Amino acid sequence: MKWKFWQSTDANLGQTEAADGKSSKSKLARMATALIGLYLLIAIVVGVIWSIEPAGIDSFESPGQEPTSGQSTVTGTTTTATFIAVAEKMLNKTGGYLSNDVFPPGVWLDNMHNWEFGVLTLLRDTARVYRNDISRSQSQSAENKNLAEAEGKFFFKNDSWFLPSTENTYAEGIDFFKVYQQQLANNQNNEAQFYARADNLQQWLATTETRLGSLSQRLSASVGKRQLNTDLAGDSSASQSTSAPNDQLVQTPWLEIDDVFYEARGFTWALLNLLKAVETDFGEVLDKKAARVSLRQIIRELEPTQQTLWSPMVLNGDGFGIVANHSLIMASHISRTNAAITDLRTLLTQG
Repeated sequence: MKWKFWQSTDANLGQTEAADGKSSKSKLARMATALIGLYLLIAIVVGVIWSIEPAGIDSFESPGQEPTSGQSTVTGTTTTATFIAVAEKMLNKTGGYLSNDVFPPGVWLDNMHNWEFGVLTLLRDTARVYRNDISRSQSQSAENKNLAEAEGKFFFKNDSWFLPSTENTYAEGIDFFKVYQQQLANNQNNEAQFYARADNLQQWLATTETRLGSLSQRLSASVGKRQLNTDLAGDSSASQSTSAPNDQLVQTPWLEIDDVFYEARGFTWALLNLLKAVETDFGEVLDKKAARVSLRQIIRELEPTQQTLWSPMVLNGDGFGIVANHSLIMASHISRTNAAITDLRTLLTQG
């Protein structure tokens, strides 16, 4: 009887310990679930805050860039300071640079990833024009070493998380631009130059015009449209590598509609800021060609692209349907901007 009593007691103790173990595991599971839920809730709130697009910038937003009273601004410093400020804003806005994030909420915010890519596209194009045209007097002149280094940094892939990270690489490119800007302001050294000529402005505008044309087409394709092949139009002797259909349906995939929209938002945001600076540095050229008002009209056409999007998502209704189509509205503003840039380039070619 005594042995049975102890046997029964041991069994009860074993069951109690097993129950306690299960209870402990259950508590840990509930605690882990609660922590994960709290983390996701916080990530959603933070993600909403990080998704707010930055406001416009001043030409001399970077510390130490604004000239003191009585000093004249050296040609090129306004545009260069704005380029630097745009690049720094891309990296240091609320939430920082998000395209290479690997954890929530940054990894979820694909709209901001595309906004950053739009800004980056214009920075890359502008850095290349700086290196090849704006800083050189003619095709046989030597390129500026700092601008050559800077261009390579900005063409680094935009989603590298580690060794090296994208942010650090782009920050190095900004530093090279800052050295170039300091060289511009040094009257004792002519190593760096900014040539505010009509042909240099034309070159930059031509690159921008091509980008805007592509964005306009991709935005317009949000609802799908049949398009004739005009690749070889205007040259009867022209040829291409592979044949293409004479008539095809062009349509942006449904999951990419918001990506294209926010890429356009980022590109036009950066362009709007740089155009305001260009008016300062190329003012004499624009006045000589009676083209200043044309540049201001381009700025006027771009401003609506930065209006607040009140809808929680990019709507994609039919062209004349009940629901709005934000992509078509953006395409309309960009197309008008593109046409105005074409007119400005024509004015710049006139004597």
